[in-house]
Amino acid sequence: MYIVIIILYALSLLYIFLFSISQLHLTWIYLKHKKKAALTAWSENFIPHVTVQLPVYNEKYVVERLLTAVSKIDYPREKLEIQVLDDSTDETTSIIKKEIISLEKQGLDITLVHRENRKGFKAGALAYATTTAKGDFVAIFDADFVPQRDFLRQTIPYFINSKIGVVQTRWGHLNKDYSLLTQLQAFGLDAHFSIEQSARNRVGSFINFNGTCGVWRKQSILDAGGWHEDTLTEDLDLSYRAQLKGWEFLYLEEVSTPGELPVVMPAIKSQQYRWNKGGAETARKIFIKVLRSKQSFVTKIHAFFHLFNSSVFSTLLIAAILSVPMLIIKNEHPELSWLFHIGVVFILGFFSIAAFYWVSTKQFSKTHKSSFFRLFPPFLIISMGLSLHNGLAVIEGLMGRKTPFIRTPKFNITKKEDGWIGNTYLRSSLNFVTILEGILCLYFIYGCFVGIQLKDAGLLFFHIMLALGFGSIFMYSIKPLFTRKIKVG
Repeated sequence: MYIVIIILYALSLLYIFLFSISQLHLTWIYLKHKKKAALTAWSENFIPHVTVQLPVYNEKYVVERLLTAVSKIDYPREKLEIQVLDDSTDETTSIIKKEIISLEKQGLDITLVHRENRKGFKAGALAYATTTAKGDFVAIFDADFVPQRDFLRQTIPYFINSKIGVVQTRWGHLNKDYSLLTQLQAFGLDAHFSIEQSARNRVGSFINFNGTCGVWRKQSILDAGGWHEDTLTEDLDLSYRAQLKGWEFLYLEEVSTPGELPVVMPAIKSQQYRWNKGGAETARKIFIKVLRSKQSFVTKIHAFFHLFNSSVFSTLLIAAILSVPMLIIKNEHPELSWLFHIGVVFILGFFSIAAFYWVSTKQFSKTHKSSFFRLFPPFLIISMGLSLHNGLAVIEGLMGRKTPFIRTPKFNITKKEDGWIGNTYLRSSLNFVTILEGILCLYFIYGCFVGIQLKDAGLLFFHIMLALGFGSIFMYSIKPLFTRKIKVG
């Protein structure tokens, strides 16, 4: 039995190590191609018709902010259409109707596309509206983002190149400094939107439309088969299908579109669940097609770690759980100690991840040294704590188990004094996964005592981080259950 444990533990660590090396490789590419290309200038000779699509579902706290921002976009009115894709079942629809009446008086071509059911969820809404979209290009913004006035003037010029199917911009953050949780989310997202997207794009590997803050050439959507509803990440799915068809994607790190970060753990979990399970579903659906494509070997390797990146949570969970019995096996079988010494090589994986986040932090923070050392340790700890929740989502996705699209509740929180208590979209409960997270916290505290008892401190630091991680996630998850003060931002 202990041989099985050793093999599973070693394979899990090997995957984590390879994933870390892939992140280091992206970091190297990013630094090698650090010089940014000049932004393409606006041309009065290329002003195509653009449709702005706003997928909305029960967004009463933020929809007015979204419509106000979109109405201010600097683009010729006769070439601009706005579609509000509303699947709402609450007062959001009445708010939208009221705003549309006001915006129509300003000369905007704006329509409400309301469905009586949520068939296909966001993908279904996009597919339904695209058939009637007037524009040759489609810009998409989720309800929690605030597009800048010059967004279209900074993105549309690139489509002069007829091979470009998508222009994606970087996510900014409206409420980055609201709390430690929002700072940690921004810390992780900034790495994706600097190193991962930029590096892959600069060497011609697959990148993804991030679901919002980007522009599609409508023909590329149709050519790739349109929006599909069979995964929770319809954006990643369509991105790969379009690129496999030969369409080129362009990522603009220099153009930022600010959005609102979730401020409570239940909201973060719903978002993380959708991203990780959807990524696994898309990997299950698409990766064989990537392998069979004419892409280069390096591009296929990048695609593998891109599509399966969420699997690192599953392997981390397996390695973590097995690390406690591994201490006992090491103690009872000293003849196998050489195997454990080889594990030192995985420290390289840690430093690879550290380098990855160091470079991304340096890109966005003037005080990058203090920011990195303040945020990197808790980021690792919280990521470890989310490994159960996210790992289960990945396993469900890889197994093909279907679940509904669960939206991330929005709060309209941008300042520290804003509050989330009383938000009618927030649903908190003490579910089975949260209970397991509490149990795992106790399990890794036990692991610490096992290491101390066996006088083996090799995994002590790892177990302390795991105990802190699962304990933090457990406490953050149940916190809304014990909050009674009513205050809505």
